[in-house]
Amino acid sequence: MSIGCDKIKMTSNKLRIQSGISDKELETVSQLIYQRAGIVLSVQKRDMVYNRLSRRLRDQGISTFSEYLNDLKTNPNSNEWQSFINALTTNLTSFFRESYHFPILAEHARQRKAGYKIWCTAASTGEEPISAAITLNETLGKSMSGPRIWATDIDTEVLSKGMAGVYRLSDIDNLSAEQKRNYFMRGTGTQENRVKVRKELLDSIHYEQLNLLSSNWDVPAPFDAIFCRNVMIYFDQKTQEHLLKRFASLLKPGGLLFTGHSEHFGPMNGAFRLLGQSVYVLSQEK
Repeated sequence: MSIGCDKIKMTSNKLRIQSGISDKELETVSQLIYQRAGIVLSVQKRDMVYNRLSRRLRDQGISTFSEYLNDLKTNPNSNEWQSFINALTTNLTSFFRESYHFPILAEHARQRKAGYKIWCTAASTGEEPISAAITLNETLGKSMSGPRIWATDIDTEVLSKGMAGVYRLSDIDNLSAEQKRNYFMRGTGTQENRVKVRKELLDSIHYEQLNLLSSNWDVPAPFDAIFCRNVMIYFDQKTQEHLLKRFASLLKPGGLLFTGHSEHFGPMNGAFRLLGQSVYVLSQEK
């Protein structure tokens, strides 16, 4: 039976998932996620792959990885592909993560002012674009012309959380009292340990699903700044170089590219120069 067809779901106590994933199955998983998302999986990720995909097998009523992977390959337009991608992407984020980036962003925005736009290419559950939106609000004032942050991710589940804008109270511990008051509302009753981003801040962010491997990026370029942090470490060098060239073409002259603290790139054909720790500036002449 294919994933695209309705299935009779077996309850978890009746369905026994195979123990372990074979080398051949792991190789197939690696090939499929690379083709669809550009992610390079090492053999060291075997346990992670098994644990995350086991849930997909159980949800689909399938007991073996071979059957699950065969269903994917024979149904290229199946909705299960998105669930497969969601399961294998890593979403570690927090508000003002790599905090040294945001004063640089603020100073850059202060110098350019009108029409400042940012693209967060791996928005995850929204903490990064919200941090950027707070930075722009504090630097330029509230957005008066709709969204100025374009927030995308390949994972539809985390995007839904970002759009909802609901977080644990503990998630905003590192924010100032003024930021908590200005940009979040605390829940009451059973929701007292939750906070929700205020509507006016959420309205300055546009969320949309996007695969960085897609040949067409439907984004409102050019941007003043692009965040692509802790993403390219999952790609091979060829994919990294391709993405960096595309980012350069979507930035305004003098625009900034923010990358992860562990991501280091060469001269990139002269398009960028290193400005600070994992921050690159585009040449004024494109």
